[in-house]
Amino acid sequence: MLKVLPIQSKLRQEEICLKCKIKYNPDLLAYAATVDEELVGICQFKLTDKGGVLYDLAKVPDRTENKECSDFEAMFVMGRGTLNFIDLCGVHFATYEGESPDDGLLRAIGFSKNEVGVYEINLEGFFTDHCHNHST
Repeated sequence: MLKVLPIQSKLRQEEICLKCKIKYNPDLLAYAATVDEELVGICQFKLTDKGGVLYDLAKVPDRTENKECSDFEAMFVMGRGTLNFIDLCGVHFATYEGESPDDGLLRAIGFSKNEVGVYEINLEGFFTDHCHNHST
């Protein structure tokens, strides 16, 4: 079963970052995705006065995928879940500013590149309007 849950402990967040081979930032919020209790990946993000910022959508490298839920599906659900949380906080715009963007995943989640190459998404009505701005 796929689960995407907030990481409640900074120590746990740091451990997951190490497993996903990304830089831990204690100032960021984070979600973890698991499939059948096995860690799949992490999303680190924050809320700012300019919008939500996702810094990492990283999976555990060299993980054997579960046949019932691919890593892509798990990362997609975690990315959408993060954006939904940001939207529910009243922040209706987000960017991805990570070091290793997965273009296919980010576009599936709903991001698009702006004129300067930054992945961004307008969340106004994204989760409440039927099929509004959905790329999948």
